[in-house]
Amino acid sequence: MPWLKIWADEGLTTAAALDAFDSLPVVTPEAMIGSWRGGELPTGHPLDGLLAFYGWRGKRFVDAERVDPLLFDREDEVLALDPARLPLGLALALPRIARTDAARGLFRLVQPLISTRKPRARLRSVAHRGLVSAAMIYDDLPIIDHFRQIDPDRVLGLMDLRLTPEPFFFLLTRESRS
Repeated sequence: MPWLKIWADEGLTTAAALDAFDSLPVVTPEAMIGSWRGGELPTGHPLDGLLAFYGWRGKRFVDAERVDPLLFDREDEVLALDPARLPLGLALALPRIARTDAARGLFRLVQPLISTRKPRARLRSVAHRGLVSAAMIYDDLPIIDHFRQIDPDRVLGLMDLRLTPEPFFFLLTRESRS
């Protein structure tokens, strides 16, 4: 899809990103089961580039009740982190500090302390922007990630975060099916 490459390379406005999201078909929760590699799609959102800066790998959907919403690469392993233990509000309030090498180094040091073996989200069908599609609901944060299908191995994600007025967009590419 040429629009997806343009978006990844050059960015889109939030309005254009919403149009792209709305043009895609729904995806079922069952189709989300598996491990997915994440990538950011810029729209000028305060979180643009931040997940990649910290080494975000993606998400893992074991089943509807067991979801790892934030996977990060750390040396030779993949860690599932507890989103509630991340200073998201601080990163949004102090974006220049959040994007420093010192902050990234501190994050790498504390990753083992904020990792978890417990699921931290659930997968459900949720109505959003006029359609019912798969969505990931965080257990402890006011966040819902809504998904639309690009093709069988790629989905467009829209993070609806209460702390920001505009959504954050990301791409998930299937790594494996569970």
